[in-house]
Amino acid sequence: MIKAGASLTTLDDLALAGLVTPSPALEAVAARYAVAVTPEMAAVIERAGPDSAMARQFIPDARELDILPEESADPISDRRFTPVEGVVHRYPDRVLLKAVHVCPVYCRFCFRREMVGPAGDGLLAAEKLDAALAYIREHKEIWEVILTGGDPLVLSPRRLEKLLEPLSQIDHVKVIRFHSRVPLVDPERISGELIALLRATGKTVYVALHANHPDEFTAAGRKACARLTDAGIAMVSQSVLLNGVNDDAEVLARLMRTFVENRIKPYYLHHPDLAPGTAHFRLTVEEGQALVASLRGRLSGLCQPHYVLDIPGGHGKAYVNAAEHGSDDAGLTVTDYRGGQHRYP
Repeated sequence: MIKAGASLTTLDDLALAGLVTPSPALEAVAARYAVAVTPEMAAVIERAGPDSAMARQFIPDARELDILPEESADPISDRRFTPVEGVVHRYPDRVLLKAVHVCPVYCRFCFRREMVGPAGDGLLAAEKLDAALAYIREHKEIWEVILTGGDPLVLSPRRLEKLLEPLSQIDHVKVIRFHSRVPLVDPERISGELIALLRATGKTVYVALHANHPDEFTAAGRKACARLTDAGIAMVSQSVLLNGVNDDAEVLARLMRTFVENRIKPYYLHHPDLAPGTAHFRLTVEEGQALVASLRGRLSGLCQPHYVLDIPGGHGKAYVNAAEHGSDDAGLTVTDYRGGQHRYP
């Protein structure tokens, strides 16, 4: 029985909740990669079962120790595009600002799994945050700041205010986007105080909600999303196409419809990145294309996500539909936004 209270952050916590049977392999996984499951998601997993799509997202798996040669600790080359610590400037008009590397839950397929968690990069120190904000201030081409990490909505209101107040004073920054799982996995954090902080920026604020399965939308999570949209904060979705989670046309259709029913516009459906120990989550791009094609016509245009692949090496996202890439037996050729072509295994 899952009890209300603190998140489950160790293998022992998961075992006491009846969500896992400890083994030496799982202990090795938990020693290498962070573990956290919020009470909200633990209750969903308890109802769905240990072999469910929900468990697969958050419960450690021994296969995470199987690392392939093509996998990388920095699969989309964030570090290559980091001019100052905490900032990733890959595209001309927008930057990632990674103020925190802590999450309320740790996804077993995370592409930043080597950087996040209690043993990861932690909070960006005050002087480093000042340097990151100075970089944004100096680069007037930056129109959008994307707060990610980690999950920026785990920050306390006090810390979040210290981050948002200087951003609100940068004239050329017009849009602030949060990438977060918090509204669904820890819905109580979406408080009136938090919403007031987001509204006080004077900027256009978006929350990109990460969810991969319709069962993530609990009653409390739906209410948290409604609090955001009722306050005028726009929401879009981002999902990862995952083997054993949403690699089913009906599940994927339900997920996209659930987003729209909650006033969240489907945005990105990511092909899984080549992060260490995540091969068991990856489909082929062709399988992904077939699933996305199954949505066309059958679902409203409001429910259609962009199927994208982050090109290894930091070349940005490619829209991986049949019109924009070529393939052969040796792999896939994808085209970046500058027109360059790259091989994908």
